[in-house]
Amino acid sequence: MTGPAQGRPEAGGRSDDARTDDARTAAGAPPEQRRSGLRNPEKAVRGLGAGTLALEALVLLLAIQPIRLVGGHLSGAAIAVIVSLAVACVVLAGQMGRRWAWHAGTVVQGLLMLAGLLHWSLLALGVIFALVWAYALHVRRVILG
Repeated sequence: MTGPAQGRPEAGGRSDDARTDDARTAAGAPPEQRRSGLRNPEKAVRGLGAGTLALEALVLLLAIQPIRLVGGHLSGAAIAVIVSLAVACVVLAGQMGRRWAWHAGTVVQGLLMLAGLLHWSLLALGVIFALVWAYALHVRRVILG
């Protein structure tokens, strides 16, 4: 079976990619550049950053009790640091439309790893979320350029 159902152009026709490249060239864009396929890439990237920070805030708040039970004594200062970082994550999640929020999110990851001085499990969470944040920054760079 041949034809467009298998991705081959119809007899005498052109592939969809060739038609799309012609449309981009007519619009002034070079044909080798591909769009991300997203309707609003900026909004998608903001959502990725906000979702990452919101998830981090949730994990931080939910981690307080298990750290206290399993990991030993968790001081009041450590709990205050965890709650402060969670609040910072929520505030930054709401500010992802601003350019500085991405830099501030990176600082939050560093502060969480630094909080590992208070308890080793905070360092582990810091490393995990720093890796997730690095991936979000990579996706942002790929999509927005």
